[in-house]
Amino acid sequence: MKVLQLITSTRSFFEQQVEVLESRGVECTVVGVPGEYRADSPRSVTDYLRYYPRVLAHVRRGDYDLVHANYGLAAPFALAQPVRPVVLTLWGTDLMGEMGWLRRLSRTGARLADAVVLPSPAMATALETDHVEIPFGVDTDRFRPMSRARARDRVGWEPDRPVALFPYDRSREEKDFARAKRVVDRADVDLELRTVTGVPHEEMPAYMNASDVLLVTSKRESGPMVVKEAAACNLPVVSTDVGFVRETLGDVENCAVCETDDDLAAGLESVVADGGRSNGREVVDQLSLDAMGERLLALYDRVLEDSSGRPTTRRTEAEHGV
Repeated sequence: MKVLQLITSTRSFFEQQVEVLESRGVECTVVGVPGEYRADSPRSVTDYLRYYPRVLAHVRRGDYDLVHANYGLAAPFALAQPVRPVVLTLWGTDLMGEMGWLRRLSRTGARLADAVVLPSPAMATALETDHVEIPFGVDTDRFRPMSRARARDRVGWEPDRPVALFPYDRSREEKDFARAKRVVDRADVDLELRTVTGVPHEEMPAYMNASDVLLVTSKRESGPMVVKEAAACNLPVVSTDVGFVRETLGDVENCAVCETDDDLAAGLESVVADGGRSNGREVVDQLSLDAMGERLLALYDRVLEDSSGRPTTRRTEAEHGV
C-alpha cells in the first residue's frame, strides 16, 4: 500500500505514525507546505498556492492508494486532488482552537473526506461528522521509567531538590507559564519549577525521569501528548482539566486533574509528600505505537474497500488526465 501523507508542519507524534505504518509495509511519502515553518512566522499565502501543484504532481506520478491529510489545513489540498480516497486526521487546534475560519475549514473537510480520525473523545464534542477514534500512540520503548538519580546525572541537575517540570516555551500564552509559577509559589513545599523546551524529543524521557512531577497549566489543549509520555515514565502529573488529560489519568495513581490554583497547589503538595512515582505505565501500554499502527492500517483497508466500487467518488484518472 502506498499513502501520500500531507502535512502543514511536522510533529513528533506524526513522525512516529509514519514510522509505525512503514514498519507494517505501508509506503509513505510525506509532502509538506513549501517554506520554513515557525510558530512566530506563519507561512505566506504564496507558500500555500505553491502547495497544491506539488500535491497534484505527486498524485500523478506516485500511483498512491490513498491520501492522508494530517491537520485541518491540509484537508483542502487532499480533497482537491481528483483521484484518490482521502483520510483526514484532525489534531485538535484545527478543530477546537480560537481561529473560527480554521474550525469551519476542518469541519467542512471532515464532511467531505472518506474517513475522519480524531485522537481524543474530547474532540468529538466539536464535530458532528462520523469518525473513528485512534489515539496518538506513545513510544513506550523510548518513554520508560529509569532511575531518577541516573536521569538527573544525565541532564545535569542537582540530586536532591524536588522538581516540577514545565515542558513548554514560556512565551506560549495558551500554556500559561505565569499560572504554573504562581501555583508552585503557592504550594507549601520546597519545589523548583524547571522549564524544558527545544531539546530533542529523544532526550525528553531523561528530563521526565529526572523530575518529581509534570505540571500542566494550559488553558486549552487537544492533548497534550506530554501527559501520555509522562505516564509512560511513571512520572506523576498535576494538570488543568484540558484535552484528554482526565481520561488518560483516570486510573493513574498519584496524579491530580484540577480546576483552581488552590487545587493545583494541593496536588503538587500531595505528589511531593508521597515522594513516589505513578503507575501510569500500566495504563499507557494500551496506547502504544503498535496499537495505533494496527488501527490506522485497518482504517486504510476499509476506506480502500469502500471506495473500490465507487468510480465517481474521486472520479477517474482519465477524466482528469492523472
